[in-house]
Amino acid sequence: MKAGLVTTHRQLLLDILREAKGHLDAKQLFQEAVKRDHRISLATVYRTLRLFKELGLVDEMHLDKTRCSYEIRKSGEHYHVICRGCGRVTEFKSPIVNQLVEEVRRRSGMTVVRAVLNLEGYCAKCNDKKKSS
Repeated sequence: MKAGLVTTHRQLLLDILREAKGHLDAKQLFQEAVKRDHRISLATVYRTLRLFKELGLVDEMHLDKTRCSYEIRKSGEHYHVICRGCGRVTEFKSPIVNQLVEEVRRRSGMTVVRAVLNLEGYCAKCNDKKKSS
């Protein structure tokens, strides 16, 4: 991040996103941040996430109509499986998607710069809950 853009709260939020073991939504990010610095506000978190997106530091993923999660932008394509029950997000890589992108490029003449794939379903735990209800 450019020197003039670095603030204590922005650095804190970037650190938390880098340390995260999974995807975080704004409220989860805020809850973690307030543990480390009680002066941070939820508005600061939202503004900072918007800035991070504009700078290309984070990717935003829409989990449903109202929830978004964020992760540090990674090199290399990866995709997501989202549990509709608990919201857990699991990442995966697939050469099949790369093959699909290449086929679309050949057929359409388009230059594909990014592929986004989210699969939705139910994790084993949520599937078991559905079966037992």
